[in-house]
Amino acid sequence: MISKAFAVSVLALGLTACGATTQGAITGGALGAAAGAIIGNNTGSGDAETGAIIGGVIGAAGGAYAGCRSQGGCAWNQNNPSHSRLYYDERARREYYVDERDGCTYWRNGEYRAC
Repeated sequence: MISKAFAVSVLALGLTACGATTQGAITGGALGAAAGAIIGNNTGSGDAETGAIIGGVIGAAGGAYAGCRSQGGCAWNQNNPSHSRLYYDERARREYYVDERDGCTYWRNGEYRAC
């Protein structure tokens, strides 16, 4: 049980991108695994291991989503193909990223900003 739960935790962490998202995934995964183990042990065939894995995956996904939303969105999106870091433009009050392929900057929504 520990090795599968550990593998699920590592996978969940690998899918996350930012601090709050990672923390949410860790917390959600741990709580989900615990709840899943309890529920799995007390229902049906009494399979706590499967319940922990399912609960951990669902909890990690939910926690990552909640952590991402708490920051106003994740630091990457489909308009940022290189998934580079977002910067904040104080004057425009908008976030932008640098596309490392062409060196130009783009607003978070993918609109051209400057080169």
